[in-house]
Amino acid sequence: MRRDFLRMLQRKVAISALPASALRGQGHKGLTKSAREYLAEVNLEPFGISNTRRFRARLDRKTKDLIRHLPARARRWGVARKALNLFLRDCFYNHYLRRRFKLERAEHCLEIPLDQIVASGLQSRLANSLPSWPGVKHLTPDISAAYQDAAKRVAHKQRLSRVDLDVYLWTERT
Repeated sequence: MRRDFLRMLQRKVAISALPASALRGQGHKGLTKSAREYLAEVNLEPFGISNTRRFRARLDRKTKDLIRHLPARARRWGVARKALNLFLRDCFYNHYLRRRFKLERAEHCLEIPLDQIVASGLQSRLANSLPSWPGVKHLTPDISAAYQDAAKRVAHKQRLSRVDLDVYLWTERT
């Protein structure tokens, strides 16, 4: 294997995890490109852990770092978190990156990427137990935590990891 293969693969995953539609309408034309550039260079090593609290702290730090890398008008917590979660999910699903960075350890720590489709799917399953969905642009850490907790409960009932629930919620809407 070439020495640069994993670096290039991570760059490819950063591009494919964030298609143009993933962050559309979030405030700036260069947003997707900026997010992809940042994610292509993220050190994945720290995410290969099973300790939920430590994983969350690292995810929070990278979310803040990504916010600073985004164009000024697009610097929103929910936008950065969604981009990071889409990217980490796809890295986890990639055989080479998963193996190299031991991402299987983090399976139960990974968050579901939140958007309108996921929020609607969770709301339909948990009726009135969730706050109103504010949209990705206005998502806060507290509202995100409520939806992540709901996703964890729904996923557990379906014998899934929270990150894998996205596959089911998205495909049922098409």
